[in-house]
Amino acid sequence: MPESLLAERPLQSPARSAPAWLDRSLYPFTSRYFHSADGRMHFVDEGSGPPIVMVHGTPTWSFLYRHLIARLARRHRVIAVDHLGFGLSDKPPNAPYAPSDHAARLVALLDVLDVSGATFVVHDFGGPIGLGAALQRLERVERLVLFNTWMWSLSDDPMIVRGSRLLGGRLGQLLYRRFGFAVNVMMPMAVGDRRVLTPAIRRHYSAPLATPNDRSATWACARALLGSSDWFDGLWEQRERLRGKPMLLLWGMKDPTFGASYLERWRREFPEAHAHTFETSGHFVPEEVPAEIVPIIDQFIPVG
Repeated sequence: MPESLLAERPLQSPARSAPAWLDRSLYPFTSRYFHSADGRMHFVDEGSGPPIVMVHGTPTWSFLYRHLIARLARRHRVIAVDHLGFGLSDKPPNAPYAPSDHAARLVALLDVLDVSGATFVVHDFGGPIGLGAALQRLERVERLVLFNTWMWSLSDDPMIVRGSRLLGGRLGQLLYRRFGFAVNVMMPMAVGDRRVLTPAIRRHYSAPLATPNDRSATWACARALLGSSDWFDGLWEQRERLRGKPMLLLWGMKDPTFGASYLERWRREFPEAHAHTFETSGHFVPEEVPAEIVPIIDQFIPVG
């Protein structure tokens, strides 16, 4: 484990109370913290049994997985991290926020926790981040569950290219940092039914990103769509190493960005993967159809 990623006290229980906006009836988990050299990262570690590691994307945090955590922790050890710059983690405005940096910090946390035989559950940017971490510690990984994500350069997707060029510059910086574009515009556009994002649920995604400095990591993700192309391609070149891992693909078919064509690419490259589609769900499958996906994941992971 690289020493540069760890501070003197890498793990501790919370020393501060939960923020006033956090509804513990929705998110009733014990907060834990990992101290990296870049800042303090929040995570939850619930239940016991075969471990499940849940990796979120942007602009979400472990709150996205709350239904899965509550149900799966009955038979599994569930670890769900908030990347630096997201959720209940620290949000230093000048921290390194490239996907490769998030992956390195995730690797360091898993090393500290000594996780092995884990199922990785990934979504959105959590795909390249979580799978990037998995490729660095493949001996710790048993199975893979993917929601609407990718692990290759997006430079051949015209919609991504247009959007990234627009949002990766000064206009994007203004929209993301000043106006909370990721939560206020992108999230509602990407769900299958906007009624899923009730005022209470939206508050739990917007409140952690309350100030322009708090939104630095979300804008970094917008720039990384093209800016991290070489790193994404480097991951994709290693895809053969993942073929021996059972894979489950759970896909929201109303996703306007990472929809059917992305699912088909995964299925072509991993024909033995089990795939389930959800016609009413958009991009945020764990938020939109949790009752449908929990039993599928539970059955996918053997216990005992």
